Amino acid sequence: MLTFSFIGFYLMPVLCIVFCLNLVSLLKKIRDEKETEKNTFWLTVSFSLIVYTITMMLIAI
Repeated sequence: MLTFSFIGFYLMPVLCIVFCLNLVSLLKKIRDEKETEKNTFWLTVSFSLIVYTITMMLIAI
């Protein structure tokens, strides 16, 4: 559980920035009708890591 605490405290801001940047980029590509597969993949990965880390930290308490 120490790993999730480390990830949650130090890497969560980075994951949130990646999530937000990918979301903005994805929305722009959708508006312009461009290819969105890469952004969708990274958006899903970053969101899953954020939710998984928060869940594991809550379970550890």
